[in-house]
Amino acid sequence: MNQNFQQLRLDAVGRSFETASGGAVAALSGLDLTIRRGEFIALLGPSGCGKSTALNCLAGLTTLTSGAIWLDETRIDVLPSERRGFGMVFQNYALFPHMTVLQNVGFGLRMRRVPKAEIARRAREALQLVQLIGHENKLPGQLSGGQQQRVAIARAIVIEPPVILMDEPLSNLDAKLRIEMRAEIRRIHTQLERATIYVTHDQDEALSMADRIVVMRAGTVQQVGTPREVYGRPRNLHVARFMGYRNVLPFRVVGRAGERLTVNRAGVRLAGQALDVADGQAEVSVAMRPDDFELAGEADDNTFEATVRTVEFGGRDSLLFVSSALGDLYVRLPGAASPGDRVRLRIPAERALAYAEAA
Repeated sequence: MNQNFQQLRLDAVGRSFETASGGAVAALSGLDLTIRRGEFIALLGPSGCGKSTALNCLAGLTTLTSGAIWLDETRIDVLPSERRGFGMVFQNYALFPHMTVLQNVGFGLRMRRVPKAEIARRAREALQLVQLIGHENKLPGQLSGGQQQRVAIARAIVIEPPVILMDEPLSNLDAKLRIEMRAEIRRIHTQLERATIYVTHDQDEALSMADRIVVMRAGTVQQVGTPREVYGRPRNLHVARFMGYRNVLPFRVVGRAGERLTVNRAGVRLAGQALDVADGQAEVSVAMRPDDFELAGEADDNTFEATVRTVEFGGRDSLLFVSSALGDLYVRLPGAASPGDRVRLRIPAERALAYAEAA
């Protein structure tokens, strides 16, 4: 398999499963995506959205019911998984408990009948890349969770695959180690200059690691974009909610100038940004992220009064649950606050996103 490929292409890839009643349910529908060499792609979405199915279709562990997968000019969905040559890192590591670290890393090379001397050399090079030199003769049970995950990564990259597939590889690690391993995986990806396709349900992982994010829901792609695009301009309300826009309220449109809307709810007028709102539409849903609110001054626009109901202390800032004329809202603000406090809040117009969908 060509390791210096230019692009991996998924053309309307779909996968359906039969139900007990003889019908069919789509687990993956019409995934169109082109991935460039050296690109880090995150498949992001909640459990059951189809992201692992997409990864398994790429790996050859699940067959397609429609579409095709191409590596440059070679169609690979018709090939068995072992002939695709992809490296895969599983959620549960899938290490052989009776083999040493070095034996685990070299297993794929042994299956390919690589000479012993070359296996030893390449396995040690892979362990050096994941910073595990000195652990070659340990068994997996003697390693920490983070070290076991590094062994799994070394085993995936030692075969020098054109594409590395990772299925929620950090979900079994504690919070501190997950953050450390994010940086390690990105460092390894950068050094290898291979495409990485990474499945996760964690928005922070996707935003911090990926070059592009594919947001999925119920087997269909909702948005493909850079982390900045997906975070700042979610294409629809589903993506907005999944990316942290916890406050979604109905408003009436009272004015428009290009993408800038003026909306009203319960006598409170706000300016917002229209994302998919047609001219003349009277009702919209406005999504606002808790982190985007600010304490307002007397001269500020886009402001309203609120009363603090509950406070979740978070160190430098706190998550407040407030009531206002707009309704109940989640707001993240720096400093201290107490239940019963009155606050004047501002939401920047570019951070109040209006959608045509009903809240």
